[in-house]
Amino acid sequence: MSPTLCCSVASDVANFDGSSSLVYRLSVLPSRTAMEIISLKFKTLKNSGTLFHAEGRRDHSLTLVLEKGRLLLYHQKGVTSPSGGQLLVSLGSLLDDQHWHRVKLERLSTHLNLIVDKNTQQVHIPAELSHWDIHQLCLGAVQSHGLQKPILSNRNFHGCLENLLYNDLNLIDLAKQNNPQVTVVGNVTFSCAEPVSVGVTFTDSHSFLQLPGLTSWSSGFISIALQFRTWNKVGLLLTFNLPQQQVIVWLYLSETRLHLQINKAGRALLELSAGSGLSDGQWHSVEFNARHDHLSITVDKDEGATAHTSIQLPLTDSQLFFGGCPAQESSQECRNPFKVFQGCMRLLTLDNQPVDLIKVQQRLLGNYSHLQIDMCGIIDRCSPSHCEHGGRCTQSWSTFHCNCSNSGYRGATCHSSTYAQSCEAYKHKGNASGHYYIDVDGSGPIKPQLIYCNMTEDRAWMVIQHNNTELTRVHSSPERNQHSAHFDYTSEEEQLAAIISQSEHCEQELSYHCRKSRLLNTPEGDPFSWWVGGPGPGQVQTYWGGAKPGSQQCACGLQDSCLDLNHYCNCDADYDQWANDSGLLTHKETLPVRSLVLGDIQRPGSEAAYRVGPLRCHGDKNFWNAAFFDKATSYLHFPTFHGELNADISFLFKTTSSSGVFLENLGIKDFIRIELSSSFEVLFSFDVGNGPLEVRVMTSVPLNDNRWHSVRAERNVKEASLRVDEFPAATQEAPSDGHIHLQLNSQLFIGGTASRQKGFLGCIRSLQLNGVTLDLEERARITPGVRPGCPGHCSSYGSLCQNQGRCVERANGFSCDCGQSAYTGAFCHKEISANFKSTTSIAYILKEPYELSRNSSALPWSVYSDMTLKGENISLSFRTSQSPALLLYVNSFYREYLALLINKHDELELRYKLHSSRDVEVLESRVMNLADGHLHTVAIRRLADTVSIQIDQNAREDFNLTSDVEFNSIKSLILGRVHESEELSAELTTVASLGFTGCLSAVRFNSISPLKAALLHPDSPVIVTGPLAQSSCGSSSSANPYAAETTHSLSDQPASVDPGQPLVNAIRSDSALIGGVIAVVIFVTVSVLVIMARFICSRKETYRNQEVKAAQPEDSHEFPFSSQADSQIAPSENQKEYFI
Repeated sequence: MSPTLCCSVASDVANFDGSSSLVYRLSVLPSRTAMEIISLKFKTLKNSGTLFHAEGRRDHSLTLVLEKGRLLLYHQKGVTSPSGGQLLVSLGSLLDDQHWHRVKLERLSTHLNLIVDKNTQQVHIPAELSHWDIHQLCLGAVQSHGLQKPILSNRNFHGCLENLLYNDLNLIDLAKQNNPQVTVVGNVTFSCAEPVSVGVTFTDSHSFLQLPGLTSWSSGFISIALQFRTWNKVGLLLTFNLPQQQVIVWLYLSETRLHLQINKAGRALLELSAGSGLSDGQWHSVEFNARHDHLSITVDKDEGATAHTSIQLPLTDSQLFFGGCPAQESSQECRNPFKVFQGCMRLLTLDNQPVDLIKVQQRLLGNYSHLQIDMCGIIDRCSPSHCEHGGRCTQSWSTFHCNCSNSGYRGATCHSSTYAQSCEAYKHKGNASGHYYIDVDGSGPIKPQLIYCNMTEDRAWMVIQHNNTELTRVHSSPERNQHSAHFDYTSEEEQLAAIISQSEHCEQELSYHCRKSRLLNTPEGDPFSWWVGGPGPGQVQTYWGGAKPGSQQCACGLQDSCLDLNHYCNCDADYDQWANDSGLLTHKETLPVRSLVLGDIQRPGSEAAYRVGPLRCHGDKNFWNAAFFDKATSYLHFPTFHGELNADISFLFKTTSSSGVFLENLGIKDFIRIELSSSFEVLFSFDVGNGPLEVRVMTSVPLNDNRWHSVRAERNVKEASLRVDEFPAATQEAPSDGHIHLQLNSQLFIGGTASRQKGFLGCIRSLQLNGVTLDLEERARITPGVRPGCPGHCSSYGSLCQNQGRCVERANGFSCDCGQSAYTGAFCHKEISANFKSTTSIAYILKEPYELSRNSSALPWSVYSDMTLKGENISLSFRTSQSPALLLYVNSFYREYLALLINKHDELELRYKLHSSRDVEVLESRVMNLADGHLHTVAIRRLADTVSIQIDQNAREDFNLTSDVEFNSIKSLILGRVHESEELSAELTTVASLGFTGCLSAVRFNSISPLKAALLHPDSPVIVTGPLAQSSCGSSSSANPYAAETTHSLSDQPASVDPGQPLVNAIRSDSALIGGVIAVVIFVTVSVLVIMARFICSRKETYRNQEVKAAQPEDSHEFPFSSQADSQIAPSENQKEYFI
């Protein structure tokens, strides 16, 4: 006790020698209180032992043990409890340091608190312990009459306990007074003996301890022993040399094992190894013994290695070096090819004689440098662990490392999530439909979850399945009055709640099919059926899909369309025929559906079926949440940011300004700030008490280009990092032993600072701090100089619209208009493919001949002159084994045509006939083997008389036309078999009649996509004959294009067909022949009229190159038809996919 204290404090101490214990039997139980407390202090040099074992009634017990320097609290129940019990909590580290440590165990009604020194760990109490009383308490060991196996077999406590209190009972004082409730087992003394153990710490790369060898070693009998503890996997423990023999001996750690190496003249004469896992921070003993021709090393007294050697080890003149070598010594005296040892040593003995380290400290024995003598300065940097989200902590002497593998998180402390927070976020990165891991709260505590993102519709839907989404039949049963179903979702409760909360809209299908099975009764009566939905356990709901909460109605009741207008559900009419009540539940407060009870199923003849669909949500309220700062003095303010140990901040911005502060939060001295310091630099700066630290990212492109740029900053106890867009991240390591807590107290300023200087001008969006999104829009609505929302997304995300898709701005997000693309999908990325048979034909009609008669005043040239082309842009993919084969045929009313085919040599041919009186021009590609069954892509571009062809990744081939450059009055585009071919040569007619067998994909002729129109837009001017099945055969991953596929066939038409609609695959071959003859006669007649009209009119209107370019958007290089022709196409291909 310090003499400066004015008063003394009573202290009761007991010493346990490793085989002794105290047993307290509480014959009179203390009165029950809201809290029970066991408190004590302990100190020990042993890393394992039982501190106390508390037994209660019904064979339940709590045991607090010291295991490898950590305190573990176990719960055991019953006489058959396994030896391990149930680990409730673990706390503390390196507690075997012979210093006093305070321990308190608090039992409250619902949880336990274990407090070790200044650290507290809370655990929910097992239910069986909620009304549990201690009737026996054993100190230093387990004395349970053999009913339960001890947690640590034969590991009694060896050390001192002080002031052990159970509630208000001083148990050590009772033992000292020989209280009959106390039984002393073995030798327990009531004073604390201080064992003599002087430790030494090797702190850095300059540390070493030098000791002289013993004169007695001249006989060749040598014994060296020590204990060490370290976190490092490698390091030199001991080295000495034998100059006369040119021999060096090294005893060192490598990969957590102990190694002995004897080296002579640079060659290893002997190597031994022993032990494993020696870098675990625990004390390990090492013994080195030499006896004439026998060498041995032993680790922890039970594992070792021996060898016979002829090397004599007289060490009388040698010096022993522990941990490392002096910097000034020559290489002959001490050499260390390994890393230095960083850790602690104690109990050094030479020939079983302890080394007096105090003499070393006083420079009376040996030599040393950079040592801490009389202490072990090891620090457990993994207790408590700074690794979050289940990251595994490992450490060395000076730092720690978090292994984030399989955690779903990344960074120095596994703080930042690897995954996006919604399907919306994945969609804006250009991802298509599929299963994705979603982390709804980013770096927050909720785990990532695997969710299906459906991005084929206008929105990005998050689809959460449960255990029964199928239509389920329920039969009548007089034995039961009700049928109940419970739905278990693939997402955990907190994940479900977060998804529903952050989504703009959620829905769930609820359907009931009935036959003599009533559903809800009337709004005034008791419902026959109900369902439970909402957060947590949910609440009973008595409305059905499509109706309003609390209405006790179905959708037909709101629409006054029920089968019986006296009821509000179709099924409540109780008809002896099948009916149904179906609809969507859209009120997020009542979702998801957790269970369903059907009550009218017991009557004879009752039949029913129900379906509860998956939970579907779209729209991320966080992702597009934005604010526009239009004044340099304006800002938004929020409550103080609390990120003491870990802080991650992410957002997007766009601006035309070259500088401005995005975010700032101040403390008394600490601060955190992110700013745009120049057009090419973002600066992240902060101070946690170690002085300001800056992390900068320089970019190669300007950041004030009014496009969205992403910023992600993270600061933790180990490092700070900053990433801008996809540029390499910049990091700065934190001091290993500096301040680690970020202490802020001012408001958080967004878009400016408290001084109203260096304000930001532009937009900030999706601002998140430690996974929590700040609602910028809500705050901006009430803040002058700041506007909610921020339009203009196509400049940043327009590139996501692929394959000639056009980006369309929306208030929150953008959409891709695929009307001018041969593709479909959210980003115009899904290829449109179909399998063709030899009889399949798709004809896209540009102008019908009979339209002439609709306006008698219209002359032919005024109708067809706008269909003249001076260039084409053609692209398609194909897969076939047929040759010859016609891929694409385009004809005109003037007997002109374009034909793309594979010839009999498996090569691509492009044939132009642009003048009826001139010969066909044949352009042949040199690429071979195109009918090999593999997918090939063709791109053709013609501008006047210049034609280029590119096949796959082969070099582009250029050609020139000599006859004409104008393709006049286009009539139709044909894929597959050509039925009308009078303008073709005999050879080409034969090829055209063969049709095409194989796969065609992504076919585009200027702005027309005939295959897409046939498959997705049946109202477009397309005639399909023969079988046509949509498939994924155009995908490059399809190994066999002719394998069975899940397809949707256009021949699957209902029996009743609109008489004005062309029949698909409904005409037999004989009927087709008759129809073909009639069509030829009509075509010939109309063609004669067209030719006459052409000669009457001497003026021939064409597209000029400039006009062709002007008709396209700025970023397109197409050669489309005129606006009149396009106006026919656009309405039928007005497909859009939206971001919301």
